[in-house]
Amino acid sequence: MTRRIGVIGTPGKWSTETLADAFADRTGYRQVIDMGRAMLDLDQGRLLCDGVDLCQLDGLVLKKAAEEYSADALDRLEMLRVAEAAGVRVFSPAEAVIRLMDRLACTVTLRNAGIPMPRTVITEDVGAAREALERFGAAVFKPLFSTKARGMVLLEAGAPDAETQIAAFKAANPVMYVQQKADLSGEDLGMVFLDGDYVCTYARVSQTGAWNTTIHSGGKYAPFDPSPELIDLGRRAQAPFGLTFTTVDIALTPDGPIVFEVSAFGGYSGAQKGCGIDAAALVANHVLTQVST
Repeated sequence: MTRRIGVIGTPGKWSTETLADAFADRTGYRQVIDMGRAMLDLDQGRLLCDGVDLCQLDGLVLKKAAEEYSADALDRLEMLRVAEAAGVRVFSPAEAVIRLMDRLACTVTLRNAGIPMPRTVITEDVGAAREALERFGAAVFKPLFSTKARGMVLLEAGAPDAETQIAAFKAANPVMYVQQKADLSGEDLGMVFLDGDYVCTYARVSQTGAWNTTIHSGGKYAPFDPSPELIDLGRRAQAPFGLTFTTVDIALTPDGPIVFEVSAFGGYSGAQKGCGIDAAALVANHVLTQVST
């Protein structure tokens, strides 16, 4: 019996198309779904996109809900709950991903689980944000919805324009997420898990002297062999979220390892370029096994 699995992502993007290809190779069915083109009819219980009723598919794989994280992307995930209620398996479940797209929701869950993280202050008060910066010495001001360090601002305590930059950040981000700058020593790690099982770890190594190591800022992937203790940390970090495929962002600091966040969608490119692992194939095999049971 042919299983019809749709891939929710960004048409034309490598990871989305590679994942769709993996399902096509195994089932003969290929469908890339752009949730920006979807229409939910609650009266009829239909979630339509490009003529396909997502509520009639055998499964949906979430690669990307939107090109950029935002409250609008959360609404797209809420629409998928109708497909789930109709019996369609979604990988990862919509509610699990909703808990991750807001940086604060992810941070609170990790903190409540006792995961070591950088010192962090969340506030709407400019004075409290300024005091946190002075206490931390250097801090990264992070939007609650962003990926690949977009919109983040690094500030140093005592900088002559710190007050102005905090005010500008506050204007764009009413709730300010202020995190002490960590000593990354030029690299951080992406630890990959499939259904809670460890897959591999890759490093993101800075090539440009930028304060962050993201590929968006010029970082490069490299293989990394973690200790069993580090793998256990990554496993504990991703466990509360119940994701199908994810990457845990970890940094090794002079004071020990810390976790920045758990990815809502996982690093397919990092697994490929850093570890030589075809994550799309792993996910496709796992999903097809799940929908066939």
